[in-house]
Amino acid sequence: MKYTIETDIHMHTVASDHAFSTVHDYVAQAPKNGIKLVAITDHGPEMEDAPHKWHFINSAVFPRVVNGVALLRGIEANIKNTDGDIDCYPDMEQQLDIILAGFHRQVFAPQDRETNTLAMVNTIKSGKVHVITHPGNRSFPVDIEAVVKVAAECQVALEINNSSFIHSRKGSEENCANFVRLAKQYDALLSVGSDSHIAYNVGCFDHALALLSEYDFPQERIINHSVDSLFAYLKSKGKDIAHEFGDSGSDG
Repeated sequence: MKYTIETDIHMHTVASDHAFSTVHDYVAQAPKNGIKLVAITDHGPEMEDAPHKWHFINSAVFPRVVNGVALLRGIEANIKNTDGDIDCYPDMEQQLDIILAGFHRQVFAPQDRETNTLAMVNTIKSGKVHVITHPGNRSFPVDIEAVVKVAAECQVALEINNSSFIHSRKGSEENCANFVRLAKQYDALLSVGSDSHIAYNVGCFDHALALLSEYDFPQERIINHSVDSLFAYLKSKGKDIAHEFGDSGSDG
């Protein structure tokens, strides 16, 4: 299957010290890479090199459209514990359009399969998160079937992270494949993210899309395959924002 993905909802700027590009860089590069919408999702403030919470609160100053590219205010929060708590707090959340969350060893050290699964499942059940990032990370083994079932029930998207196939989480391919296979079986939602740390990689999904194609995963169940599909998903989660973007808020 050939996929068309118009949005990239996982990327990091220089506000996360281990990344190398600015918001300006991303909106300049995105159209060149065929991307109509980007979400800026720097790491939550409990990450060692993450920005202060004011970075996320003040993202309300982002214009809605720059260079013809729609711009979402987001975060990749950290899963903190087995209760499913994340480091995106109410004063931050109210300013953000999209909330991603995942495991990062600096905040939640890798534990046994049962403990990791409990933390991820409770994060999904919390109702605070739209996307679970890189759930296939081999450093954090989970009961994949249990996670997919809960994600399908709660309609929380599970990310197929392109960076996981390149350098960030090498050896995670089998886990990612099992997430795709079971997501198709249980009618779960997926997202595709570049997890880019430099603007040149925005919209680079080749490895993730090859895996999705292998399992013939339906494009309509990829929440960010189009601008409209992403806005519809966010609306279903109480974030009705498409009208704020003018013509950029629609594929039509």
